[in-house]
Amino acid sequence: MGAASSSSYRGRFAPSPTGPLHFGSLLAAIGSFADARAHQGRWLVRIEDLDSNRAVAGADHAILSTLEAFGLYWDETVVYQSQRQALYQHALEQLRQAGLSYPCACTRREIAARGTPGPEGPIYPGTCRAGLPPNRSARSERLRIDDVAQGVSDAIQGHILQHLAQDVGDVVLRRADGFFAYQLAVVVDDAEQGIHQVVRGADLLASTPRQVYLQRCLGLPQPAYAHLPLVLGEDGRKLSKSLAAAPVDPRNPLPALERAWCLLGQTPLDATPSDVDDFWRQAIPGWDLGRVPKDPHRIGADEALTPASQ
Repeated sequence: MGAASSSSYRGRFAPSPTGPLHFGSLLAAIGSFADARAHQGRWLVRIEDLDSNRAVAGADHAILSTLEAFGLYWDETVVYQSQRQALYQHALEQLRQAGLSYPCACTRREIAARGTPGPEGPIYPGTCRAGLPPNRSARSERLRIDDVAQGVSDAIQGHILQHLAQDVGDVVLRRADGFFAYQLAVVVDDAEQGIHQVVRGADLLASTPRQVYLQRCLGLPQPAYAHLPLVLGEDGRKLSKSLAAAPVDPRNPLPALERAWCLLGQTPLDATPSDVDDFWRQAIPGWDLGRVPKDPHRIGADEALTPASQ
């Protein structure tokens, strides 16, 4: 893969293997890769396959093959969350011993009936905070969230502030189906892999304050964050959930690369690239995170494959 670097910069791309790579995910991969390479840093790939019920057989290999076709070469062995359960269990035990987690017996229906409305759905009302109700068994495990305002400075989106108890409530650490929750796993993974800069899609911006809070609870370092603009379909929905979420074509990567470069607000290349390697030779020296727009893009399926005019 890529050559070693003395830079302390360590970035990552962490797709879920639920299907082929679509243009919205490609945009995130390109942004994180370009930022790492522009800083002479290392770029890692992590497959987020915590939920085996959602994983599609062979999707991980298809995603990795597509990344290679687009010149997105990683520097270290690809890790799979499904093989890192001991790390998550250790973190959960640490939270338990500190009195920062508790078992929860509530069902989604009960939370919906009793919780107050929040930006992402009903806020957990704290039913089991003081102990399980009589004759109820634990279904999940939650993190105790203090009544704090957690701020995060984002290199693209600016400073954001979230009142965790009011807007989120006590977040799940282990789900009722037995899987570790994404919020716990991603915090543990980023710390264990020494991630310095997280460049990812803005759909995860709202999750960042609770991840920073969880980092504090576990005594883990906080990486820097930059949340790239989302790519929306013509229907206004996130591209991965839209009819426009067609897989990118690894057989013809240059049009999608050029289109993504344009949507990321970067200066057009000096010359039409002859191939993928030539694209990156021209692109990386000119990468500027400060040029990335924060507002989402609305495109159709065909636009994702059409390079902008220069």
